[in-house]
Amino acid sequence: MSRIQACFEQLRTDGRKALIPYVTAGDPDPAMTLPLMHELVEAGADVIELGVPFSDPMADGPVIQQAMERALKHQVSLTQVLEMVRQFRETNQTTPVVLMGYLNPVERMGYETFADAALAAGVDGVLTVDLPPEEADEVAALFKARGLDVIFLLSPTTTLQRAAKICHHASGYVYYVSLKGVTGSSALNVTDVAAKLDQLRTVTDLPIGVGFGIRDGKTAAAVGAVADGVVVGSVLVNQIADHVGQPEQARKAIGAIIRDMRLAMDQR
Repeated sequence: MSRIQACFEQLRTDGRKALIPYVTAGDPDPAMTLPLMHELVEAGADVIELGVPFSDPMADGPVIQQAMERALKHQVSLTQVLEMVRQFRETNQTTPVVLMGYLNPVERMGYETFADAALAAGVDGVLTVDLPPEEADEVAALFKARGLDVIFLLSPTTTLQRAAKICHHASGYVYYVSLKGVTGSSALNVTDVAAKLDQLRTVTDLPIGVGFGIRDGKTAAAVGAVADGVVVGSVLVNQIADHVGQPEQARKAIGAIIRDMRLAMDQR
């Protein structure tokens, strides 16, 4: 059983929902990432999505685009991101880590080389936003053979037929993008989300995490009431942008947001 599957099964047993924060590796500098990952766990994160810096993050809005630019100023590479995960695993063997990013860095490293290195580092899942299901047969099979869960995005415009095809390739969980647009979008409608999740659950038994538009404890609790997991990113990355040069303040601010969300989700 993968760490991701074990995590969701334990949460289900406990009657709780997964809190899944996203941060960009190497933002605002590489020294920040490892302490921040541990802070996220201490604050109540169940799964960590770790963004791999990329120069053309087409699915992301300005907040995460700028985070990647800050990381790339330090030339943070996929190899360095894997090393960050390896260091995290020295003291944390339980919290799942998902690498989230784009296909190009993985292709450049080579699929087999990447999969072997990711497994050795302690990565649990991979979400490449620009890998369509039509091209995922070989890649997904290769990753799964190495014990890596393959996570895909679903959106409000994804047809049920296409969702079924995507979920066929997926493992671990699927990530439902609650809003049309890029990361950092607003105007979340939980009623619409709930209706879409009801449809998606007719084509998959995988847990469904919901992201985009999660900004505080109130929205986290509302989404957690209908989803299996709550994914939060831009509001955390904003804290890093607001505290560049102040890593301790940034870490504490992000920890406070996660604690507030965890409390609100558990009290719903």
